[in-house]
Amino acid sequence: MTPPRSDHFNGKTFFHPRVDDKGLRDILKWKLTSRAARWPRAVELAPQPPPPAPRGDEIVATWIGHATFLLQTARGNFLTDPVFSERASPVPWAGPRRAHPPGVAFEALPRIDAVLLSHDHYDHCDAPTLSRLAAAHDPVFISPLRHHDLLTAAGAKKIVELDWWEAHAERDVAITLTPSQHWSNRLGTPRNHRLWGGFFLRFGAGPAARRVWFCGDSGYNGETFRAVRLRCGAPDLALIPIGAYEPRWFMAPMHMNPTEAIATHREVGARWSVAMHWGTFQLTDEAREAPREALAAARQGAGVTEEEFRALWPGASFVI
Repeated sequence: MTPPRSDHFNGKTFFHPRVDDKGLRDILKWKLTSRAARWPRAVELAPQPPPPAPRGDEIVATWIGHATFLLQTARGNFLTDPVFSERASPVPWAGPRRAHPPGVAFEALPRIDAVLLSHDHYDHCDAPTLSRLAAAHDPVFISPLRHHDLLTAAGAKKIVELDWWEAHAERDVAITLTPSQHWSNRLGTPRNHRLWGGFFLRFGAGPAARRVWFCGDSGYNGETFRAVRLRCGAPDLALIPIGAYEPRWFMAPMHMNPTEAIATHREVGARWSVAMHWGTFQLTDEAREAPREALAAARQGAGVTEEEFRALWPGASFVI
């Protein structure tokens, strides 16, 4: 079914006015004029205890790696952009390789009730992982528009597709798809065939409700982030990307840097934020540790404490 025309859909493909359609010439310029930092082939993870079970209305957020978070609550367990494969790629023998194993092994996951899929890029949407989840957990898969075919092919039986600002209630949790400044692309479909976005989750109702915002992939867009706060409320916890940002002339429209992540934290009014989208797959030119180091510098410059915006080790948890 073709979505109706809107301010982000022209009748054929989705678009964002601030994201240029980079072509082969731009990609060649990037690869020929820049030198990517060398990442370690393998990063040994510090041992982490298993994620704690939530008590009462607690939300336990565990960073598994890249954009994959496990959110454990009394209302159910949610998994964002699950990638457990060795590579973020359409093929298992080429493409960006993991620098570290998942912070929580697939076999150690608790029952997964819902999977939140932000967009179709391979570092966020891994077909083998989706198939494993469909077979082992049979969760509800919640995605932006036009992911139904991809999810059905992975074996998903329960699928919910949302447009920007549309909401779905799942296990007494209100889940809203929020806009982001990004794009989509995957083999077999035209560029920007599928929509992209983030997810705002409200657990409960009234003053006692707890709110989590998963930003998804996005360039910095203060107008959009202020709109998230206005329409959904200020989140108790924001999960914000800080990596894959160099070179800026190429990446700025689609990936924010740590300084912009701090600004996003403030624009959306988050009480606490946790960094994501760094240190797992080498997608761009910066060194592996550069986003975390730049985040520390940006915090200091903005007067934001590490308690307010932290970078977790894979497998570590933050409880709200």
